[in-house]
Amino acid sequence: MTERRYWLLKSEPSDYSFDDLMSEEDQTAEWDGVRNYAARNFLRDDIKVGDGVLYYHSMSKPNAVVGTAVVVKEGYPDDTAWDPDSDHPDPKSTSDSPIWYMVDIKGEKALKNLVTLQQIKATPGLETCSLVRISRLSVHPITQEEWDIIIGLGSGG
Repeated sequence: MTERRYWLLKSEPSDYSFDDLMSEEDQTAEWDGVRNYAARNFLRDDIKVGDGVLYYHSMSKPNAVVGTAVVVKEGYPDDTAWDPDSDHPDPKSTSDSPIWYMVDIKGEKALKNLVTLQQIKATPGLETCSLVRISRLSVHPITQEEWDIIIGLGSGG
């Protein structure tokens, strides 16, 4: 059995919010539409069933971690890439030769308190967090220690 890993996944709430995830019938959704190779590699190669997810709202006021989820399906080809009517088509990606990957996540719970990007940047122990160092990525690996700190901030602890 592999050790549980932790991730921060970013979404613009106007595209797909944490509330949208929690309103799904089984609170499960595909994490699709990622079109960055570094993020794709995490989705394809590293994210595993059971891994913890911090759900982060980007391009919002404020940018913040708003809830938690768990990975329920490991990386598989993102079929939205070969759908010309999708929001993120890529004609170079095909079902026979996929370029892009996605995972499925299941919403767990909303945080009691939002954990803003400003809080993350100002909190000891989060200085080297991937979100602070490489903010443009939509998929970030985080350590268990970073997870614990952010969950603590979000629970009011």
